[in-house]
Amino acid sequence: MPTKVSHLSAADHDVVTVAVAAAEAHTSGEIVTVVAAQSNDYDDVALVWASVVAFIAMSLIALLPEFYRGLYDRLTGGWGYELTANQWLGTVIAIGVIKWIGMWLILLWRPLRLALTPRAIKAARVRARAVDLFKVGTEAKTLGRTGVLLYLSLNEHRADIVADEAIAAKVSPDVWGDAMAALIEQVRAGQPGAGMAAAVTQMGAVLAEHFPRGSENPNELPDRLIEI
Repeated sequence: MPTKVSHLSAADHDVVTVAVAAAEAHTSGEIVTVVAAQSNDYDDVALVWASVVAFIAMSLIALLPEFYRGLYDRLTGGWGYELTANQWLGTVIAIGVIKWIGMWLILLWRPLRLALTPRAIKAARVRARAVDLFKVGTEAKTLGRTGVLLYLSLNEHRADIVADEAIAAKVSPDVWGDAMAALIEQVRAGQPGAGMAAAVTQMGAVLAEHFPRGSENPNELPDRLIEI
């Protein structure tokens, strides 16, 4: 039986669910909230870092051959035989391979891998994950194409909002700035549930302005917070 994913407390779930229901009470829009531990494994970043370290190591040997020949002599106590050009080449390649493997093994520790990932890459991966989740669970799931996804990725300290076409046609991405600011402020304070709820409240105000509640307003998408 699969283990249930739990990044936030039951109290966090309750406060987000209440906030979504309250926000949707004034709009025909539907808000979906999703939180994840991390959006990507960044395996490619680990490969790039390992390759960079290996390249630098081999480049230093090529640029400072006398220094490394002297180091070789000291390590062998002066009793080592003179390496041929091919042997030096093989040694340089072997050092590069060892450096590559060593760095790759170090970066199996995911917190370090994440720390060494550029901010722009993390932002792009979080956005891509948010869009994927939106397409699966929110896009075209409402009659009026008025679904909007709020996505929080905890380890990257990033969040994103993706809206269905009817909302996107009337609300530019920068309008969600207040919602994102409210979310980030609370997450930094160690209260992700309160942050999600605050963002939902701001999103509800925007949706109520452009998509006020009609006479018929079925609840087409879940109000509960989804964890993945």
